[in-house]
Amino acid sequence: MEDDGAQRPESLLPYDEWTEEALRHVVAKAIAYVAENGLPGQHHFYITFRTDHPGVVIPPRLRTQYPHEMTIVLQHQFWDLRMDDAAGLVSVGLSFGGIASTLVIPLSAITAFADPQVRYGLRFQVSVPEPKTEEEAPLAEANTAESDAAPADTPQVVSLDAFRRRTPPKD
Repeated sequence: MEDDGAQRPESLLPYDEWTEEALRHVVAKAIAYVAENGLPGQHHFYITFRTDHPGVVIPPRLRTQYPHEMTIVLQHQFWDLRMDDAAGLVSVGLSFGGIASTLVIPLSAITAFADPQVRYGLRFQVSVPEPKTEEEAPLAEANTAESDAAPADTPQVVSLDAFRRRTPPKD
């Protein structure tokens, strides 16, 4: 089929949404597999997500450090990885600056997923939430602070940002 310069007609069916939903299912399957069996061979995951997306649970200090987006690496030092298919939530334990933390990430907050071992990667469109009003901000911060003290049986997420090379600050 040749491109004759004509625009594609607008679809009454949400094909783009269905495609993205199917690809998010691939991410969920990969995480569920690793949660059950561990990472095979040299596989490891980079997961980028919106920290300001509804349902994301991260410690307040990380939310301050990463107010919009954050990338975590699941490779050597993580624990309690879980994929709750019914709720569409990933939870994992990671250590940030030597402090153990649990992160809970809705699949809908994930903007990118990659497995560099096999050069596999996906990007997703994530709607950015409206900025919080001054009245809503304290309530949201209080809810986040409460979620920082997660029960012991809740999976915990650890950020591997501490192990990444950083550019020295310029004078």
